[in-house]
Amino acid sequence: MRAIISQILISNIIKKTRNRIIKMSCASSDQGSVFENPRIVVKKVLARAQSEGDGAVVRRSIGRPDLKYLDPFLMLDEFAVSPPAGFPDHPHRGFETVTYMLQGAFTHQDFAGHKGTIRAGDVQWMTAGRGIIHSEMPAGEGLQTGLQLWINLSSKDKMVEPNYQELLSDDIKRAETDGVQVKIIAGESMGVESPVYTRTPTMFLDFTLQPKAQVNQKIPESWNSFLYIIEGEGVFGSSNSSPVSAHHVLVLSSGDGLSVWNKSLKALRFALIGGEPLNEPVSRYGPFVMNTQEEIDQTIQDYQYCKNGFEMAKYWKSQQQ
Repeated sequence: MRAIISQILISNIIKKTRNRIIKMSCASSDQGSVFENPRIVVKKVLARAQSEGDGAVVRRSIGRPDLKYLDPFLMLDEFAVSPPAGFPDHPHRGFETVTYMLQGAFTHQDFAGHKGTIRAGDVQWMTAGRGIIHSEMPAGEGLQTGLQLWINLSSKDKMVEPNYQELLSDDIKRAETDGVQVKIIAGESMGVESPVYTRTPTMFLDFTLQPKAQVNQKIPESWNSFLYIIEGEGVFGSSNSSPVSAHHVLVLSSGDGLSVWNKSLKALRFALIGGEPLNEPVSRYGPFVMNTQEEIDQTIQDYQYCKNGFEMAKYWKSQQQ
């Protein structure tokens, strides 16, 4: 009997010690980042609603006066569109657009004959290159929402032929652990890598953290990075910092990774985006982004006279126009 009692006491002591170690470990991990040079928030911008396109409403975070450019990122919009509003026929040159649907569906058409519809969770990665004219319109009734990111192209890639990469939601790779789920649209997370080819090296990750969850995500040290909060609120960079709510863009410092905590009672969802800076001059006129004003002038002339990439624009109009 004494032996049995002793075994019970020893077992209880081991359990208490193990629980104490686990608690100490959790407390330690919550005090700060696991990175040698953690990234912290250096700028916070609230994306306020504004009109865009034909009756559409967007929350623009990058591409506005207080955050004009974050090399290589030119613009980030969270759009909300209900028919008949949308983005009718318009041109692009010199960069890429990434459209990520959050709710509803959008149909795309262009003057090269490409047409397709992306739905909630789907992605279209379009390289405008030397020139494209297209339309982007809601494909169903009610509110359609999503994110659109503009990524600059280097001078050597600005005049490449237009190209598309489209990923259905079911084909986007995912990883999950300890209350954290991530969709890997571009780049790598939790050892899972996206097949998407990015001419400008880019990561685009969609994270959802359940209450009390934490995630640590590596980011190449030479890259610029930011995040956009889609839903909920979170603590970013330092566990002692104040929580930040939805529709804010947070620009991150340099460093080797980002730590995020969800200390709220609701799920947190955010997009973490990073890219290798081009370190090239930027000259921009609306939907045209080149390196010099002379190149912009040439682009405007090419568009007006339907040449050097815009030849098919002369007689083309989308079916949604």
